[in-house]
Amino acid sequence: MAEDEQSSIEPRSFLTCTTEVARLLGVEDVAMKPDNRHARHLAHAVRKPLLERAFLPEELFAPLMAAAVYDPDPSFCRWFVEPAVYAFGRRRVMAAMVDYLRIGTDAERGGAVRAWYCAHVPLREDRSPAYEPGGVRDSALDESQDIKDAWLEASMRVFAEATDLRMRHRVLLGLPTSRAAYPPHLHELFESTLASAEAHPDHHIRRWAAAADHDAV
Repeated sequence: MAEDEQSSIEPRSFLTCTTEVARLLGVEDVAMKPDNRHARHLAHAVRKPLLERAFLPEELFAPLMAAAVYDPDPSFCRWFVEPAVYAFGRRRVMAAMVDYLRIGTDAERGGAVRAWYCAHVPLREDRSPAYEPGGVRDSALDESQDIKDAWLEASMRVFAEATDLRMRHRVLLGLPTSRAAYPPHLHELFESTLASAEAHPDHHIRRWAAAADHDAV
């Protein structure tokens, strides 16, 4: 994990989130570990019960989203995102990440970018008992094209407004370079983002712009 990712989120904040998830699940506290190690220990303790339950209480949704966002390790935030996608639906999980991206702190926005990737986890009937008998699932739970469009818009607006270079990297480099990937109502914003990226002093951002400009040809 990159150093900037490690330093962007405070371990104690992650510990608070995992402790709340464990409390709501009724998982007894495990042996105390120092700081971030205890948070990871708790995350491991709740992973299995989260996936084994057919239903999760409404009060767990916000703590699960917070734990996913505050998890400093992109390899593990899926432990919170995946069960939430099964229980509450991909649409709602993605919408929560859009909200974090729009109004969160830079640390929360960075965590939302990591969690957004995990929210695309494929759904399998044999992975969770959240399906009804016969493998039935309400398709409305996972309809998310408009939420994906909202993510594109929020990412471009954060790129335009952010003063932190790392944050501009996070949101821009995760955006598709093809104009066709954006709905018509975002084409103007895409062109504005492209123009700004082309003139940016950072070579990583200009490289994204070069790829986008090439795709537009």
